Amino acid sequence: MDVRVRAGGLQGYVALMDELGADPRPLLRRHGLGLAQLADEDAQLPLAAVLDLMEDSARLTGCDDFGLRLARRQDISQLGPVALAMQNCPSVADALDCLARYLFVQSPGIAMSLHRPGQPGAGTIDLRYHITAPGRQFPRQAYDQGMAVAHHMLGLLAGSRYRLLAVSLPFRPEASLQAHARCFGARIHADRPYCALHVDAACLDAPVRAANPALLRVATAYLTAHFPGPQQRVAPRVRLALSHALVDASTDKAAIAAALAMHPRTLQRRLEAEGTSFDAIREELRHRHVLHYLSGTRLPLAQVAALLGFSEQSALTRYCRRRFGRTPSAIRAGADG
Repeated sequence: MDVRVRAGGLQGYVALMDELGADPRPLLRRHGLGLAQLADEDAQLPLAAVLDLMEDSARLTGCDDFGLRLARRQDISQLGPVALAMQNCPSVADALDCLARYLFVQSPGIAMSLHRPGQPGAGTIDLRYHITAPGRQFPRQAYDQGMAVAHHMLGLLAGSRYRLLAVSLPFRPEASLQAHARCFGARIHADRPYCALHVDAACLDAPVRAANPALLRVATAYLTAHFPGPQQRVAPRVRLALSHALVDASTDKAAIAAALAMHPRTLQRRLEAEGTSFDAIREELRHRHVLHYLSGTRLPLAQVAALLGFSEQSALTRYCRRRFGRTPSAIRAGADG
């Protein structure tokens, strides 16, 4: 199944490649990606391709700590709407609970969870980080990047109350342990069974500075409406994914099901249970997009047709005659009038 990840996870990638003297474009093309996708932080990219891109980038540049360096160019904003909710939670514990609940918005293949090792009340917590990608047991650069971003994020949220005690990695870094020690400022344990930040539990009680309850309500309402959990309604998620993709030729049912990390038949059954279908949602959005691009832009008709997945301009004309009883030019002229 083709699990996706928001392009925000590659925030700063192009700039880092430029700094290291490497042209990112050939490598992006090799993995089916492009600069335009990276410029849109909400674009959905195949997680496997992003993981492979990270590993190949480290090899090409000879930079074994590529993931750590990329993390230095990133901040909590790469999490999009999840970041807004986290930064307005009342405490660090609430923010981490929010992250655990909504990290699937970044990618269904990435998870974080809190664990308390040892006896209840122990002074250490583990923030464990896990990436699920078939055939890629421990994508090292992506693990380095994710852990370093989580480290910086906790420092932002907890301020002076944050104290990192140690870091566990499920591999021995290609980069030296000194590079990781410099990044995290803590002891590094390699070849452990999981990836985790071992943190002083006192930071969980730290209040998040400048948290705004009104903004938290807005952010969580948006997340709940647009990114419901696996057992909740899928129609809004299909509508959002299709809308973002402009209903182009790649947005068939299988592609959208993959982006939502479910089988196409499962997607079909879930939509039928909600009283709709994939084709009905796609037609609704195509209708809306056609009117938007004809009435609200001056793009050439051939370009509008290509953007919306029509095989040629004449196909757009036939669609408009059938759907609106007018040609594209007449729709545009009517809007101008």
